[in-house]
Amino acid sequence: MSQYFISLPDPSKAHGNDADLSFRSQSAGGFAEELQAALRTTGLFDRWLAKQPDPDAVEPQWGATDPNATVTGEQKDLRINLVVSTTINSDVLKERLRLLAGHHWELRDVR
Repeated sequence: MSQYFISLPDPSKAHGNDADLSFRSQSAGGFAEELQAALRTTGLFDRWLAKQPDPDAVEPQWGATDPNATVTGEQKDLRINLVVSTTINSDVLKERLRLLAGHHWELRDVR
């Protein structure tokens, strides 16, 4: 299991291009809960897949889940720091973050 240390430098901007797929929360705990759900279940992936012109052409790896994934969040000054523990491939994690937060997140460390 890998640990990813992620930062949302300006949480008010942490939204993707599609409001249906973006973070809705404003608190550290809320961001953590939404990301954890996106890793544990197929909900976010299913909503994204339904918007694709050819859903059957999407590689199955993008729908991977980790029912044991955990995410914790902490407010530090204006930024929110998230710690993600998961077995999900880093490319899949990054794609989920892009859907949820757009480009308004930073990968600070991986262990």
